[in-house]
Amino acid sequence: MTDFTWRTRVYWEDTDGGGVVYYANYLKFMERARTEWLASLGFDVAAFARDHGVVFVVHRCEIDFAAPARLNDHLEVTVEVLDRGASRLVMRQDVRRGATLLTAARVTLACLDAARWCPVRMPAPLAQQLENNV
Repeated sequence: MTDFTWRTRVYWEDTDGGGVVYYANYLKFMERARTEWLASLGFDVAAFARDHGVVFVVHRCEIDFAAPARLNDHLEVTVEVLDRGASRLVMRQDVRRGATLLTAARVTLACLDAARWCPVRMPAPLAQQLENNV
């Protein structure tokens, strides 16, 4: 699948006492990018959960920090599906400032039944959309 890119900038609330983005906030940037990626495919996260009774949760995340982002930096956060199974997605997500790679992550998502909190197959509409794009 072609990478999806979500753009944002760094605000005061994103930084720590040293004036750089606090490390956990990169995960927030990545979460927002995944939400916008799903929206770009035609799936509103709240409606999808309500209509299909499933949620996606982070099962595993490996992240490498290469360089810091700072206040007012303009960032690009990418989403690329590397692999998918019946109930999981494996993605690569990068955060860049221009051509500079700041963080690179491999994120594994699990599709869970929202009521029972156990793995279930991805609903057909999303699975079909991914089949067409991956």
